[in-house]
Amino acid sequence: MKFVDEVVIEVRAGKGGNGSASFRREKFIPKGGPDGGDGGRGGSIYAVADRNINTLVDFRYARLHQAKNGENGRGSDQYGAAAPDITLRVPVGTIIYDDETGEQLYDLDRHDQKVVLAKGGQGGLGNIHFKSSTNRAPRQFTYGEEGEQKKLRLELKVLADVGLLGMPNAGKSTLISHISNARPKIADYPFTTLYPNLGVVRTSASKSFVVADIPGLVEGASEGVGLGHQFLRHLQRTRVLLHLLDVSSVDPSVDVVETATNDAKAIVEELKRYDETLYEKPRWLVLNKVDMVEDFEDLKKRLCERLNWKGPVYAVSALTGQGLDKLTWDLQEYLDQMKAKDIQEAEQAAPDYEPSDPRFNPNRHNI
Repeated sequence: MKFVDEVVIEVRAGKGGNGSASFRREKFIPKGGPDGGDGGRGGSIYAVADRNINTLVDFRYARLHQAKNGENGRGSDQYGAAAPDITLRVPVGTIIYDDETGEQLYDLDRHDQKVVLAKGGQGGLGNIHFKSSTNRAPRQFTYGEEGEQKKLRLELKVLADVGLLGMPNAGKSTLISHISNARPKIADYPFTTLYPNLGVVRTSASKSFVVADIPGLVEGASEGVGLGHQFLRHLQRTRVLLHLLDVSSVDPSVDVVETATNDAKAIVEELKRYDETLYEKPRWLVLNKVDMVEDFEDLKKRLCERLNWKGPVYAVSALTGQGLDKLTWDLQEYLDQMKAKDIQEAEQAAPDYEPSDPRFNPNRHNI
């Protein structure tokens, strides 16, 4: 399936049905009175987040979504039927913008979260509502309201706990295929990853986390060079970034430390240019293909000095699996700590009302 992470659609809710101006006419009942019913409500359009969908491709060619109008009211106190609603299922992580103003309307970050995209118009009133002691035969009725119409931009930011950063051929696809259930395309040429891959890493029967692998970044990615620029947004929801560096070399004349340093600095610069918040996210340095390095400790020392790196460093071989167990266990522990911290902060932010608070007084009347 083709991966699509941004589309523009138009939604048109249904118009409400018109009310009816009708009078009861039956034999032997000379003054039957008004019996015009109300019009039915127009169909509304909703969006629902579905974790079983991972792309917006269904909306690429279905750009217009239009609900039906409500039925008009009729005589004999018959109300018009309401039109059926339309529900659009989108991936979890979809952000909905007003395409004309650029305003963010909704962020669907939970499964089954439901929002109204366009509200159907209310049905008009029949003349039965206008009868009074002074108006025995009302001919008034109202027309149904128009439904809302909007032009919306849907943007998908995948929900992942861990994001993989790296130059093309750094080994991201091999890594995610070894630690998770993802099966991306792997080859010995750059840009084999053409769209984000998500994989679930299960560390125990009850614990797991999600890893996102995006296309490799190159210098100038934030300005549109290469493939990774259009997918940088998918790293914005992650809690930690794994920065993969290829520390192997088949050419002895190549200074691996200098090459890895330049690659690392280029990617960090692209992150900073694209989004300062993304640049500030926690990053772990993952030195890949260490099975092809003779004196790794010396290489690690020189590389950290060149980068002035003080954060976590992991030595792995995505191909052989060396060091991957420790990496995944440490990631799980770190993510558990972050989630526990979020829960604690949410509990502290919650208002602590005393039983005497007037809002909890059942005898208090709201005016």
